[in-house]
Amino acid sequence: MNFKSIFFRLTLALIIFLSVQAGAQDIKWTADGNAYYEISNGELVTVSLPSNDRKTVVGRNLLYGGGNSNIGNLKDFQVSKDGTKVLLYANSRKVWRYETRGDYYVADLKTNQLVQVGKDKPASSLMFAKFSPDGNKVAYVSRHNLYVDDLTAKTTMALTTDGTDRLINGTFDWVYEEEFDCRDGFRWSPDGKSIAYWQIDATKIRNFLMINNTDSIYSNTIPVEYPKVGQDPSSCKLGIVDIATAKTSWLAVPGDQVQNYIPRMEWIPGSNEVILQQLNREQNTSKIFVANVATGAVNPIYTETDKAWLDAGKGWEWINKGREFIWSSEKDGWRHLYRISKDGKKQTLITAGNYDVIELSLVDEKNGMLYFMASPSNATQKYLYKIKLNGGGKPEMVTPSILPGTHDYDISPNGVFARHIYQTAAVPPIREWMKLTTLNPLTMEGSITNQLGRIKPEKNKVEFFKVKTEDGIELDGWMKKPDNFDQTKKYPVVFYVYGEPAAQTVTDTYGAGRNPLYAGDMPKDGYIYISLENRGAPAPKGREWRKSIFQNIGRLNIRDQAMGAKKVLEWPFIDKERVAVWGWSGGGSSTLNLMFQYPDIYKTGIAIAAVGNQLTYDNIYQERYMGSPLKSKEAYIKGSPISYAQNLKGNLLYIHGTGDDNVHYQNAEMLINELIKYRKVFQMMSYPNRTHSINEGAGTSEHLALTYTKFLQTYCPPGGR
Repeated sequence: MNFKSIFFRLTLALIIFLSVQAGAQDIKWTADGNAYYEISNGELVTVSLPSNDRKTVVGRNLLYGGGNSNIGNLKDFQVSKDGTKVLLYANSRKVWRYETRGDYYVADLKTNQLVQVGKDKPASSLMFAKFSPDGNKVAYVSRHNLYVDDLTAKTTMALTTDGTDRLINGTFDWVYEEEFDCRDGFRWSPDGKSIAYWQIDATKIRNFLMINNTDSIYSNTIPVEYPKVGQDPSSCKLGIVDIATAKTSWLAVPGDQVQNYIPRMEWIPGSNEVILQQLNREQNTSKIFVANVATGAVNPIYTETDKAWLDAGKGWEWINKGREFIWSSEKDGWRHLYRISKDGKKQTLITAGNYDVIELSLVDEKNGMLYFMASPSNATQKYLYKIKLNGGGKPEMVTPSILPGTHDYDISPNGVFARHIYQTAAVPPIREWMKLTTLNPLTMEGSITNQLGRIKPEKNKVEFFKVKTEDGIELDGWMKKPDNFDQTKKYPVVFYVYGEPAAQTVTDTYGAGRNPLYAGDMPKDGYIYISLENRGAPAPKGREWRKSIFQNIGRLNIRDQAMGAKKVLEWPFIDKERVAVWGWSGGGSSTLNLMFQYPDIYKTGIAIAAVGNQLTYDNIYQERYMGSPLKSKEAYIKGSPISYAQNLKGNLLYIHGTGDDNVHYQNAEMLINELIKYRKVFQMMSYPNRTHSINEGAGTSEHLALTYTKFLQTYCPPGGR
């Protein structure tokens, strides 16, 4: 297969992966919920439902006329509350994972003028700009300081001035961003008179130095503030800055600012109060506080503990005019939604039953309904349900039962319309616009059922199955058999593994059964491709399933995978001498552990960007799932691949980028040392200055695919025998 074809496959795989993980980009609905905004052909338009009438909001002439050609492609936008102004985001640049800094412009729809925000700041340096509630001001972060532009007075004020590369106002350090998904670090008050913001003090966090040896004849180092396991986190506090005076008052949140995290914070609607979530260092105690900005009082209203860990919340969904909020909890053994009074004294379980709520979709307070995603009988799929908001009712499945698979819904704020996306392992993501109140598509031509009729059925479909291990654990799995499969022959099997609490691999989505790194056609060449879902994966199977992995990463998940593979190897068409496993990141770690701990099962392994030593990874992630290393490092050592490197028997290819700011290349060198120590021969491929995704630079993705494929075909040759 030529390079362009390989690159296309990798790009397609990435698109599929993103659609699987996120469903699709969130719709930006108009305030009344009867239309949505869309960037189309360099313009911002609204599309009305159900008529699909299109209306230009910000046209090309306003955007690119009059010397505005430097705006570039629009990345995002925000419409002011009164609908008279639009804040446009362009010229975006990456900050670690995502393009969160760039340039911002305000399009005034009344005067038909375009004004750049923060034009005195360096190009593409603004972050998270947003309108004040009245739309007359825009606040933003630039170089770790907060600013506000007054659009009427045409002035700029610095709200903070102490920001440095390590004293961070209005956004976050590396580890908060990576592990708590914290990026936008400030919130306008409902009255527009102040802003609540995070300040992260990373001045005591040690640098991890990555080395760039290729961009000049002398090497240079790239410092990353990276708190490793056992090292103190950054200090975190919350400030309220007055817009008129630029004076900050700090919230007196109880607890040590270093030994506690604050992953979530927002204003309570229509009030001068801030609500926040605090997690202790071990992340097994979650406290919710309400802070009165006027009086300075900070009161705890809700506390939850867990023997393992507690996840950071998604935020608060307010109901009853700000007197109650919706909160997710696993305290009864399943992930459910509760309505909790603002003082925490009244708690009502809404979604009762032995099933998990996967995510909250919409609170329709007007009609007293709550919509959520769940799949009580099949953890590989996802469906929309609704239930009475006051609790005590039974959930009703909204998704038609004739469409088994994975569904995503983006519902309008008024609960009338929705974008519905459907996919399975055999059906690529297809969408319809529907009227949720009647469950009918807006047009029969655009309905999912009509689109399904135009999809050519696959002859060789992905098969889903279950295996029960000798430990009595039932695992979900999927399998893609070779084309022209002959059950009288024996075929090589390739296991795809992740294995850690951050992601599922066995889902009934279009990515299942497809290997983005194989430079060819696996089913045509004659491979069986399988993935199994071990305990600890975030599948909707209850708290015990997910949290049994606590202090057991690298052992329990590895045993589940190996015992599941052992059952698969009993199938008569599997060649026990041609068994391969591969994975990336946590999947790379699992691959190493499987090769080292169960060398008689797995003959060939390809591990990419793996954590070889859990003591080298960041504190928030690893301490959450493995407990505090300050008490004991035993679990970390027993779960790390380097502890078992001496057991390698099979063929190993290890791949890592030297510029990986997430899983440092240090892991590769530690692992190499152990393998050398025990005289274990293996193959290694390092990619200079490439990050965790190993996709930067000309030819990188193609080279990675070719390297992967050649090694697999050499040591686990394809075809039935």
